Amino acid sequence: MKLRTKLIRLFLRNATSSCNTYLTPYSPSNVEIGRQFTQIASLENISLQKTFGQPTPESHPHLLKPGELVPGFKLEEFKDRRDSLAKKILSVDQNSNHVVLIPSSCTQYMTEKIPYIFRQNSDFRYLTGCLEPDSVLLMLISPGKSSESTLFVRPKNIHSELWEGPRTGIHNAPQFFGVDVAKPNSNLLEELYVLKKALDKFTLWYDYSKPVNPFVQQTVAKFVADTKFEALVSVKSKLHELRLIKSDAEQAVLKESAEIASRGIESAMAVTKPGLTEHHLFATVDYFCRINGAEHLAYPPVVATGTNANTIHYIDNIQQIKEGEMILMDSGCELHGYCSDITRTWPANGKFTDHQRTLYDVVLSIQLELIDKCLKQQVTLDEMFRDMCTLLGTRLKEAHILSKAAEDLQPQAVGFELCPHHVGHYLGMDVHDTGNINRNIPLTEGMLITIEPGVYVKSGCKLTRPEFHDMGIRIEDDVLIKSSGAEVISNAVKTPTDIEKMCQSGT
Repeated sequence: MKLRTKLIRLFLRNATSSCNTYLTPYSPSNVEIGRQFTQIASLENISLQKTFGQPTPESHPHLLKPGELVPGFKLEEFKDRRDSLAKKILSVDQNSNHVVLIPSSCTQYMTEKIPYIFRQNSDFRYLTGCLEPDSVLLMLISPGKSSESTLFVRPKNIHSELWEGPRTGIHNAPQFFGVDVAKPNSNLLEELYVLKKALDKFTLWYDYSKPVNPFVQQTVAKFVADTKFEALVSVKSKLHELRLIKSDAEQAVLKESAEIASRGIESAMAVTKPGLTEHHLFATVDYFCRINGAEHLAYPPVVATGTNANTIHYIDNIQQIKEGEMILMDSGCELHGYCSDITRTWPANGKFTDHQRTLYDVVLSIQLELIDKCLKQQVTLDEMFRDMCTLLGTRLKEAHILSKAAEDLQPQAVGFELCPHHVGHYLGMDVHDTGNINRNIPLTEGMLITIEPGVYVKSGCKLTRPEFHDMGIRIEDDVLIKSSGAEVISNAVKTPTDIEKMCQSGT
């Protein structure tokens, strides 16, 4: 062990100034040290084989229960998902062979050798539970047979693992991830050639239009060019049909994610006061979510004071908060691969003005009515968007907020002008989840959606009275569709009275 420590120190001495530079095993001028390191590496291979590239119930008992592959999910759930995808694909053509390729994400770098925080490709994580980069799932689906899954992963490498952390490796992967076979990721192209020769014809299901891994994209491109392969189909739609409906295990994690994010937003309300910056509130919600178990925020949050709230995707978060303004915060966290997405608006000094309260009450009444619509009948998100626009135009008129310039316009046109974004979207592993699923399908059991009406009145807006200018309000909740109706799983305070109490609780 002393010799190993000595060798590592010598390697560090020869390193470049970047702490994350991938080091060569030994300097060309130091062959003897390299030889000794190799000997030590071979002796340590036995213990190396017992390490894995992600947490286990043994290494992280505070995160995973016995039998879980990732927090909240047992290995069998991933096998069932692969089986369900195989059935969906066979339903398209049950007389042909099919090969499905789902790549993992690769490590992205903010500058040379300095990586961004790694986030796994959601589709790959959904089917495998594997959290490692540079991996590929290949599924062979044939008529009358059970599907076969091959996972291409990075081989064990003591030198790389010294700097990057453990890898699961080829030997451990089949049992650990519940797949039939594991192979080195460098063998992917060779495997495609083997399949082409063995099967002659098959459909290759691969999302070629939006590649997430350059290596896999280049591999598929070479295979297609070399073999003049034509039967290439995107797998996204079929996979997203599965992901759209959340299992009981997924629902449990999503509820926990929404709970953490709800409390995080309330913690930001409690510390808000004029003179702070938007970034202070950003840091508050980020800190709260992380110390309560979330890996990170689900997206760069919107923390918008005053008229900044009229920029729907405002993420600069650098402005100072002024007396008399409102704060619009759109934030959520990611917990074990699942996202929450919540928006609240509150007064900077803890007390709504009369005009702020009037505009806020309009938006809140619309949101509650739209949630109630989910509870009582099957509707689509597109239908609710049209309803939102009509309700917004009507309620603004009833509250005497509109100007004479809006008198000749239909309520729906006014609503669309003052709230140009959709009423909601699907939510799950991604914030805007299952992007290949249209918003014109009926809401059904197991879906998770957001409902987020808003109103944005910029300076100089001709449709409203001047006293409502420079206000932006959005109220967003996460809603789980159930057979008995719907359940709002985000519960940050949102009535004006409760918001004022929460804002004043920190003073």
